[in-house]
Amino acid sequence: MGPKPKNCIDWRGKPWRPSSSTPAAHPNSRFCTPLVNCPVLDPAWEDSEGVPVSAIFFGGRRPSGVPLVYQSISWEHGVFMGAAVKSEATAAAEFKGKQIMHDPFSMRPFFGYNFGDYLRHWLSIGKQLKNPPPIFMVNWFRRGHDGGLLWPGFGDNIRVLEWALNRSAGILPASGRCVGWVPTYDGVDVHGLDESPDMEALLCTPTRFWRDEAAEIRQYFKSEVGDSLPTEMWRQLDKLDKRIEVFADYNIEEDEYHSYECIG
Repeated sequence: MGPKPKNCIDWRGKPWRPSSSTPAAHPNSRFCTPLVNCPVLDPAWEDSEGVPVSAIFFGGRRPSGVPLVYQSISWEHGVFMGAAVKSEATAAAEFKGKQIMHDPFSMRPFFGYNFGDYLRHWLSIGKQLKNPPPIFMVNWFRRGHDGGLLWPGFGDNIRVLEWALNRSAGILPASGRCVGWVPTYDGVDVHGLDESPDMEALLCTPTRFWRDEAAEIRQYFKSEVGDSLPTEMWRQLDKLDKRIEVFADYNIEEDEYHSYECIG
C-alpha cells in the first residue's frame, strides 16, 4: 500500500486531504480486479455447459458457540443454515459496531425480493438436483477466553476448505453434533502452522449456547419472516431443538468436544 495522496475526491464527491476529519473511502469499500487476472483460474470458468459445484459455503462472524466449520445433514437443512446465519455487523449492514445481527445467507442488505420466496427458490433447486452439493458453514472469527482469535485465518482457511472438499468427495469421516457434521478432532490439517490452534475450542458446540440460539432463531422467524416462511424451515428448527436436547442428555460439558453420530 502506497502513501496517502496529498489530495483527492472522496467517496462522497468532495475534496479530501490527509488532514480531513472524514475518511476518503467508504468503510465497506473493496478493491476489485478482473477475474482473468487470477493465475489459477480454470479455463472452463465461462463454459456455456456450466461447471460442477462441489460445495456451497455460508459464513458469519461469530465470536462464540459456532464451530470453525460444519456440514449440513441434507439440502433442506443446508437451506435452514443459510436462513439462520447471524453475524457481527459490517459497514455494509444497517447496524453498527459489534452487534450480532441476523444476516441470512450472509447477504441481508442485498435481498431484492420476499425472503420466504427466496427460501422456496433454494428448496426448489434442491428438488431438481440428482446430487445436490453439500452445504457448509464456516466461522473464521471464533474467539477464546482471552478474546483472541482461535483460528489464524487468511491463507490458512484453505485447510478448512480442503476438509470440506474431502467431505464432499466422501473421503473423510466427521462427528455428528447438534448443528450437523463437524470435523473429527484431527480432521483439519494443521501441520506446519506456527502455533497449533485449540481445535477442541474451535469445534465445540455448547449446549447452553445452542439452546439460546435456537430460541432466538424461532423468535426471528416469527417476528421478521412470519407467514411467508416455508414449513420446511420450521421443521428444521424443530429438528435442531431435538438434537440439542439429545446431545444434552449425553452430559456433554459446555466446552468439551466428543464424537457422536449425527441425528437427522
